[in-house]
Amino acid sequence: MLKEEIIAHWKRLADEKWLTAESLVKSGRRSDGLFFCHLAIECKLKEIIALTNNEEPPRIHNLVVLAETAKLNFDPERRQILNEITTFNIAGRYDDYKDKFYKRATPEYTEKYYNLSKEILSWLSSVK
Repeated sequence: MLKEEIIAHWKRLADEKWLTAESLVKSGRRSDGLFFCHLAIECKLKEIIALTNNEEPPRIHNLVVLAETAKLNFDPERRQILNEITTFNIAGRYDDYKDKFYKRATPEYTEKYYNLSKEILSWLSSVK
């Protein structure tokens, strides 16, 4: 794939995953919505990696490692937020974690991390 195609691919996926996250959160499917918040941020980071590093992004899901690979500067607070959102990936995929995550995804927790995810995506869109 050409660099432009790779970048466009990850951008499209990030946009699609965010629309899904919004829809799920608004419909009350909080844990699934948070899982898609993670996916949207992951795809946006992979878009930035393709853009700035001129390479295929690594096939990993850890948002902090992806942000470091993208050579982004971020403070300890943002690192903590990315670490927390990274946990949504595992919790949203595996049955033994899903029940615990479902209970953790209260309306308040979901609103907090949905809004933080929106802020992270806005930040990522501004750094390109």
